[in-house]
Amino acid sequence: MVLTTLNETEGVIAELPFREFDSGMVLDILYIIVLAYVLVKVLSFAFRKIGDMAGSHRITATMLIPLLKIVIYASAIYFIIAAVLQPSLSQLVAFSGLFGAALGFGLKDIFADIIGGIVIAFERPYRIGDKISVLGTYGEVQDIGLRATRIVTPDDSLVSIPNYTIFKEATASGNAGKTEMMVVIDLFIDAESDAVAAMDILRDAAVTSKYVYISPGCPFTILLEDFPFYKRIRARAYVNDHRNEFEFHSEVTRRAWIALQREGIRPPRFPAHIPDMSRD
Repeated sequence: MVLTTLNETEGVIAELPFREFDSGMVLDILYIIVLAYVLVKVLSFAFRKIGDMAGSHRITATMLIPLLKIVIYASAIYFIIAAVLQPSLSQLVAFSGLFGAALGFGLKDIFADIIGGIVIAFERPYRIGDKISVLGTYGEVQDIGLRATRIVTPDDSLVSIPNYTIFKEATASGNAGKTEMMVVIDLFIDAESDAVAAMDILRDAAVTSKYVYISPGCPFTILLEDFPFYKRIRARAYVNDHRNEFEFHSEVTRRAWIALQREGIRPPRFPAHIPDMSRD
């Protein structure tokens, strides 16, 4: 099957009207590649700046970047082919199909990444700027390329996730294209402490934060769960900009613990007996 496909491809290639190879053709191809690269960099930079000025529409603006990459690189490939040969439409279709099938056996992972990038650009399971979790990695989407999605983790590591992962792994988006995002803040107090007072303190710390965002669609909630050796007080509130996620979490936690200690509310006294403080 593979041999037959390769033979058919060779036959189609032999019929294609290749132009005479010279320095002018090489320069044309180089110009196309450089122009495509520069256009992608300049437009990506421009749309990021526009997004920064767009406020709540920042992520919508930056989501155009992957679409631009697809259009520019596809156009560059077309012009490179046109610079090398002048096939008829039927020859171009036949060559593209057979050549793609022949290469697909050896480059299927690359093609899967490219198809995954196109799916991400159009279906938008996540966007540039989103906070996502995939393959055990959590961070902000820095870029969506044709082959990989780059994520910046909280410790400032840049992680590349192959785009074909979208077909195999579940991806969780914390903000789904919006600037506001829910943040969960857990405080653990001694089992004998006043849980009602602790809930009031955490509520006040959350709703008075400079980073909080409260609206009918983005309410806040304070929850209590009792465990054998401790009590968990949980705040679920939205941060006004997901980029302030950790500042919001830190500020509310710090202010709440200052108030808790002032009221004599202590952390658990037997942390060694706590099975899992992060359990939902």
